[in-house]
Parts: sequence; C-alpha cells; structure tokens
Amino acid sequence: MPKIKLAENTIQLIKDICAKFDNNEGELINVLHQVQGKLGYLPAEVQEVIASELNTSVAKVYGVVTFYSFFTMLPQGENPISICMGTACYVRGAEQVLSELKRQLNVEVGQTTPDGKFSLSSLRCVGACGLAPVVMVGEKVYGRVSPTQVKEIIAEYREGCDTPESKSA
Repeated sequence: MPKIKLAENTIQLIKDICAKFDNNEGELINVLHQVQGKLGYLPAEVQEVIASELNTSVAKVYGVVTFYSFFTMLPQGENPISICMGTACYVRGAEQVLSELKRQLNVEVGQTTPDGKFSLSSLRCVGACGLAPVVMVGEKVYGRVSPTQVKEIIAEYREGCDTPESKSA
C-alpha cells in the first residue's frame, strides 16, 4: 500500500485527541476510536503519530487496530455495511445475505464501491443473536434480514435517506 502524506492539520488533530487523553498509553483504544471517528480510518501513518504521542510502539498500536474489528486501516464508504457471520447469524442464512450484498453492490468483502457510497465487511458477532441474521449500515441494525430485503436496504441509502423512518417524516 502506498504511503500517504498527512496534512499538518490532520497531524495536529491527532495530537489534540491524544492530548485530550493526557497522552496516556492506557487510553489507546479511546484515542483510536476518536481519531477513526474524525478521519474515517486508521492508516499506518496515523498509527505512527498516535504511537509517538502516546510514547508507545507502532507495533502495539497496530496490534490493537488489527485485533478489534471495529477499527479499519482502509477508507470506508459513506455507508459502511457490515454483516454478522457469527454462529447464530450464519445458521440462519447470513451467507446468502452476504452473497446478495456482494451481488447488489458489485464488491467483495473489504472493498468499497467505486462511487464511495458503500463499503462491505463481515463481523464475527454484533451481540444481537436473537435478531439473526444481522446487517448493520453505519450504526443502524437490521435484524432478521433475508436476501430479498437487501435491495430495499441499499436503496434507502442510495436515495440519501439515513433511515427508513426519515421517509415518513
């Protein structure tokens, strides 16, 4: 992956977030969460600044970023779509839902659509096993999703709506 050059204001933003947590290494997850919230992802260059500010190794930062599925090192689409592939979801048809998502979006897991609208990822568990299979778009959870519902879910976001409720508002 090619190296990116961080803008000075981006570096300052990262430093400000680290300072907000007193540059405390014990606050690494909180720092990563806030930085990703501002930048959308955590490329290696961002991790290097965080490691330097928290006086820890880049390896430790990278280890945390790659361990937790919430964190991503790749730019995400405007509407990140995640499908749970945990046991309950898998048994109740998540694989078929994932196949339909890939077909509708014309991307594989880990990719973003060319227009930047959607990215697709899979997770091990979102903690909503009673609603299996579960799809998340951003932070909105869709439960008991069938392959036939995929087109409708995607359409909500293609039309620029945040949620189905905003259609009736």
